[in-house]
Amino acid sequence: MASPNGGVTTYDYDDSDSAAPVRAQTIEELHSLQRKAATTTKDGASPLQSISASLASLAREYGPNLVKGDPEAKVAAPVPVKHQQPSAIIAASDSSLKFTHVLYNLSPAELYEQAFGQKKSSFITSTGALATLSGAKTGRSPRDKRVVKDETTEKELWWGKGSPNIEMDERQFVINRERALDYLNSLDKVYVNDQFLNWDPENRIKVRIITSRAYHALFMHNMCIRPTEEELETFGTPDFTIYNAGEFPANRYANYMTSSTSINISLARREMVILGTQYAGEMKKGLFGVMHYLMPKRGILSLHSGCNMGKEGDVALFFGLSGTGKTTLSTDHNRLLIGDDEHCWSDNGVSNIEGGCYAKCIDLSQEKEPDIWNAIKFGTVLENVVFNERTREVDYADKSITENTRAAYPIEFIPNALIPCVGPHPKNVILLACDAYGVLPPVSKLNLAQTMYHFISGYTAIVAGTEDGIKEPTATFSACFGAAFIMYHPTKYAAMLAEKMQKYGATGWLVNTGWSGGRYGVGSRIKLPYTRKIIDAIHSGELLTANYKKTEVFGLEIPTGIDGVPSEILDPVNTWTDKAAYKETLLKLAGLFKNNFEVFASYKIGDDSSLTDQILAAGPNF
Repeated sequence: MASPNGGVTTYDYDDSDSAAPVRAQTIEELHSLQRKAATTTKDGASPLQSISASLASLAREYGPNLVKGDPEAKVAAPVPVKHQQPSAIIAASDSSLKFTHVLYNLSPAELYEQAFGQKKSSFITSTGALATLSGAKTGRSPRDKRVVKDETTEKELWWGKGSPNIEMDERQFVINRERALDYLNSLDKVYVNDQFLNWDPENRIKVRIITSRAYHALFMHNMCIRPTEEELETFGTPDFTIYNAGEFPANRYANYMTSSTSINISLARREMVILGTQYAGEMKKGLFGVMHYLMPKRGILSLHSGCNMGKEGDVALFFGLSGTGKTTLSTDHNRLLIGDDEHCWSDNGVSNIEGGCYAKCIDLSQEKEPDIWNAIKFGTVLENVVFNERTREVDYADKSITENTRAAYPIEFIPNALIPCVGPHPKNVILLACDAYGVLPPVSKLNLAQTMYHFISGYTAIVAGTEDGIKEPTATFSACFGAAFIMYHPTKYAAMLAEKMQKYGATGWLVNTGWSGGRYGVGSRIKLPYTRKIIDAIHSGELLTANYKKTEVFGLEIPTGIDGVPSEILDPVNTWTDKAAYKETLLKLAGLFKNNFEVFASYKIGDDSSLTDQILAAGPNF
């Protein structure tokens, strides 16, 4: 959506996995969209006691009896876990008389069987993946996410204009928590995963995920780090717990609620509650937000980025919003993949937060993305895809349910993945922008202040359709290239990034994968082979010794020559026939940057505003 001031859209969130509700009005209609007609081509006592404590409701002294195992399995009668109850019981609710069966850290094969028996919408595809539906919500609901604002978080977190953090109070969190727990306690069975976040063993986080759907358990089995049997035996109390009761709605008339969907986080309780949405990505991104809070407290920078490593141990970070080429450019068969989306940078080096990948599937092809294509096999979860009812072959071009179709699979499914997913300190920090205005250079070397400025801006431009067939570029800004998930003010993350880059000798780069020779509709997109040559030159160190000149307005340092890249395209002014139109467009984009940065300009780091002033000075000057 363009604003009246010149085509800029400032999002409070990265909408790459946000989606409109499906068109189907009933479950039957949704199922019919999913399936195309064939005519178209160990001792469980300790963990269970801990789980029982997690499931116990605050408003009740004890919840239901918890039993390990599947109630449908024809085995000896299960033995309930005994609760420590008060010596005198005045009253007992019906819930204390029923059994809730806990299915704990099941294997993918077991979860497949559970999914098939649980929902009509779960099927096995021709490649062995589990295809399922997320219900009416096929993307995240950022406007329904709430964070408890208390004495601590009021001072620590970023609130107000531009912030993704929408407040709620402790009482409403407890009410929603109670609603979720009552629903989970009413079920015959729940699924519990105990897993880890962060491959760095010194800084990993223990998480417990309690869900009502088998596919959610398999999704998190893939996305989090999978513990060994020995690690499960000594897992103990989790650092963070998710209560996913997404099949049950929130009370939309309660305080702070705006719909029947509600995703609530209490950082004091280290808990997350999900109501009214079955989209699995809420769990993944909710935990990412938690890591954005916990890791900086340890002096560790959390990053929404891809990461790979060369044969010589040179690590590169890739930042970029949807459509900038982050996945394409960070996937390199000559380099090892550390991770595709979420990372930490500590004094030990870089580490992947996750144990899996969450890839977009729309228009997926074996030719363009063979690694993702081949990863969709037994154990992979496919969300909201459409397949042939008879052959079970998936049609990745079909958007009948949603354009936001997804695949979740363990990172081991990628052939060149580095296991464990850790590496040394990055040598290069690459910020990707698809500039549809056509005025940013194909590559620029950034100083530290410029790196902070462009990192905070998180710029790209998309092409938006308008009336009468006229198409204009629309600027999009997402702070830190992932505004939906950050907890602190963006300047805090930018300062940490600059500090680590300076300490460990990393170089910042701005790479434009968008247009050259004019804006969209006039110029042409920069050829992918040229961009790959640029990335190769960054990895090899060729660009560190290149000759540079400075551009006007943005003050960017651009190389005068790169092996395999036409020298005339390196300075965008050379490719524009109409020089006056170039200058006009350049100033327009600079103005959009300046307008976007106003929300950050008054923020101070430390006792004075010197760092903020340095960052502002690194922006466009006109």
